[in-house]
Amino acid sequence: MALKVLTLNIWHNAGPWPERRRLIRQAFEELQPDVIGLQEVLQGDDVDLLAELSEGFGYETAFAMASPFWLDLDVRFGNAILSRHPIEQLHELRLPDGGDFETRGALTALIRAPFGPLCFSVTHLNWKLHHGHVRLRQVEALCEHVLSHRPEGGFPPVVVGDFNAEPDSDEIRYMRGLHSSAGRSVHFRDALRQIRDLRGHHEPVFTWDNRNPYARGEWEPNRCLDYIFVGYPLRNGLGHVRDARLVCDGPEDGVWPSDHFGVFAELETG
Repeated sequence: MALKVLTLNIWHNAGPWPERRRLIRQAFEELQPDVIGLQEVLQGDDVDLLAELSEGFGYETAFAMASPFWLDLDVRFGNAILSRHPIEQLHELRLPDGGDFETRGALTALIRAPFGPLCFSVTHLNWKLHHGHVRLRQVEALCEHVLSHRPEGGFPPVVVGDFNAEPDSDEIRYMRGLHSSAGRSVHFRDALRQIRDLRGHHEPVFTWDNRNPYARGEWEPNRCLDYIFVGYPLRNGLGHVRDARLVCDGPEDGVWPSDHFGVFAELETG
């Protein structure tokens, strides 16, 4: 058995949203993820992207606002969790910011899964390329938050999202236990990187890729920004990364699911 995990920045409702929505829902149908973390979800009086995407799949859902949506301040912009298993608790975290208008957050769910309690978190960090110092403070706060809610003896914590940071940045190195800050360090496994390393695939992999016209229009370099992180596996193998790959990474009839590619992983459950 495996826990199937998906993360995707859905690019709110930009571009050809009805066609993109169909492709994202198609990915849900094909991948059958047990738990999903989504970023750039919108909720308001006249819009509910979480409901549009989850309808008919039987997921329990949760949403946490990160900021008002810049195109309509009456609409909430944030992160969402979809879970096939019961969500028993929810915890929101306001992340440190850079002192400007950009505010970010994280949402953590304690999930009652058949293989034991699961702490699952989704986040979306500051986007500016020169905000590495802000993102480092954000991942420090995020990890402290996640580890404080991890059930003792439960499944290793899973943290997903759009980190807006490349693999060799201090922010991602901190997540992987390769960088310390203020005398603190943690360790999570980058699921996609672990599987690619095991298979000898050492070339760069991008989740923000200029092959995608929705990304190309921003004039930013190709980068890996989206991750599934997993805490250290238990001695019985619980939480071991069995597989991971990019998904939602190609067009259908000229339409791409989002401006980001998704990441999908399968984790050992015993």
